[in-house]
Amino acid sequence: MAADTDKTELLTVSSGGQAMPYEWSIGLYGSRFFQEIKEHKRFLGIRCPKCGLVRVPPRRICGPCFQKLEELVPLSDTGTITAFSIVSYPFIDPDTGVQRPIPYTYGYIRMDGADNIFSHLINETDVEKIKVGMKVRAVFKAPEEMCGNIQDIRYFEIIR
Repeated sequence: MAADTDKTELLTVSSGGQAMPYEWSIGLYGSRFFQEIKEHKRFLGIRCPKCGLVRVPPRRICGPCFQKLEELVPLSDTGTITAFSIVSYPFIDPDTGVQRPIPYTYGYIRMDGADNIFSHLINETDVEKIKVGMKVRAVFKAPEEMCGNIQDIRYFEIIR
């Protein structure tokens, strides 16, 4: 039976301007990752005993090897931009429930000492001033503002 597209009502879902709180477990390694950032302004990765790759943030299983991961590895707060996008489209940030100011730059960063990429905000929005291959450093919130989540990393700044 063919769908009658002329009579299809398009639905819109809205939070009504309210934050929509939700909770989920980040597990043992996710907890250690955010605790290390909050308490020491330091990143943790995890090394695979089979392939030797270091992943950030830490996870329980190595995707390529299916090995259990247990060796936590301290990482630098610096890395290299592997890709980025300057975003000019407004939307409600699911972490805060308010519209994120635009433009902003979202980047993929290979943390020094890690083998995968970590995505986060970069504080440069001028396409002439940001390039793949540039070094960046994490900028953290003040200790009294830390909450133990991804927003404890304010952004990454380009190291000039």
